[in-house]
Amino acid sequence: MSFRKHKLLVLLALVLIVFVSACSKEATPDSKNTDQVKLTTDDNKVYIGFVLDTLQQERWYKDKELFEEKVTELGGNVKTLAANGSESVQLAQAKLLIEEGVDVLVVVPYNAEAAAEIVELAHKANTKVISYDRLIKNADVDYYISFDNVKVGELQAKEILKQQESGNFAYIGGAETDNNAVLFREGAMKVLQPLIDQGKINLVYDKYTDNWDPAVAEENMLEALKQTSGKIDAVISANDGNAGGVVNALATKGLDGKVPVTGQDAELDAVKRIVAGKQTMTVYKSINLLALNAAEMAMKVAQDKKIETNNAVNNGKIDVPSYLLEPVTVTKENIDSTIIKDNYLTKEEVYGK
Repeated sequence: MSFRKHKLLVLLALVLIVFVSACSKEATPDSKNTDQVKLTTDDNKVYIGFVLDTLQQERWYKDKELFEEKVTELGGNVKTLAANGSESVQLAQAKLLIEEGVDVLVVVPYNAEAAAEIVELAHKANTKVISYDRLIKNADVDYYISFDNVKVGELQAKEILKQQESGNFAYIGGAETDNNAVLFREGAMKVLQPLIDQGKINLVYDKYTDNWDPAVAEENMLEALKQTSGKIDAVISANDGNAGGVVNALATKGLDGKVPVTGQDAELDAVKRIVAGKQTMTVYKSINLLALNAAEMAMKVAQDKKIETNNAVNNGKIDVPSYLLEPVTVTKENIDSTIIKDNYLTKEEVYGK
């Protein structure tokens, strides 16, 4: 055998040894679960899975970015997957992350009821689950972090009553599959129901919006206008996306800017509508606080550290240990002292200066 051929065979053998060694190392079971493989760049690091319902709405990009940055800052690895409004896709993504050996799964459920299966699968793999922003129903969820969502609805109703105390009201809700949407409506009705009972308010339209889709919200508002021959005095819209659809529908009757409309999430387009007088208010739920606190919670849960909670929320099966943050009403008068002060949006973005 020539020296050149011998050298080539030696090199090939070395490559084969390295390949076999790498495969063996990658197939080493995670110490947490012998049936799983932890696919991270560093097995010594905490691995967090973040499962989002969607990235089709502006606010969720902020959640993703802030959450990932904080986990990384705290020394963990993180992977984010978004189902974009598909129940089956979200379940498949959760399964993937569980199989990859995540220590903690943080879930924004698309369907609050169906996501119970995610919790069951995670717990079989000894993986803890944190329900983020939206509560997973009828499951043994380990922790829940969100805002006081009943209060969100109360803030919306109270602010609208400052503008319009009586008349024909329409309620354009969120997705009924989202437990938060149910809570928002519950909060609004706590404020409105006494006035409805007194006959001061006539709730002429009350409907949820499939998938939180602004186009569906617009169709619902057009339907409400048709049913009342355009006689709508106020609209409680569950979030800013819906509010955009509502304002578009009102514009077809020349009512945009004349009928008060609520919102939520402090999205840039909504805040611009508030400045322009097309939308009355939004509810600011500091995504900074939510994402950063959730990242810290996830890391602590993974490390078996003590978790601070300030509430317990029943999800139909258990009282879930919860950490609830306070929502804030934003109107034209306090934009600068709330969302701009918090660096959530800049003056240039809001006012175009």
